[in-house]
Amino acid sequence: MTDPQRGNHPRHELDEVIHAPVRFSIVATLAAADKAEFAFVRDTVEVSDSVLSRQVATLEKAGYVAVTKGYVGKRPRTWLALTEDGRTAFTAHCQALRAIAGDTG
Repeated sequence: MTDPQRGNHPRHELDEVIHAPVRFSIVATLAAADKAEFAFVRDTVEVSDSVLSRQVATLEKAGYVAVTKGYVGKRPRTWLALTEDGRTAFTAHCQALRAIAGDTG
């Protein structure tokens, strides 16, 4: 049932957390894998460590990204993964974008 206060336009289905361009890029990158190393996501999205850290913190707070720290040999590593809620939100967000663009397929 549609909320009469929100209207029917598909833009109302966009996820404000995911919609920011860098966060959208991070989530899209993570959607393609079970998990990804921090440096891989940083390089793929073409942002600095600090920008990625801030955006990942926002996604983690929303429950969309899980952060795991560990070691490979003696080197510290950070892995990022979409949570189930993150995958669901990303799918819904992409569906809303397609609806706005006129592609319901």
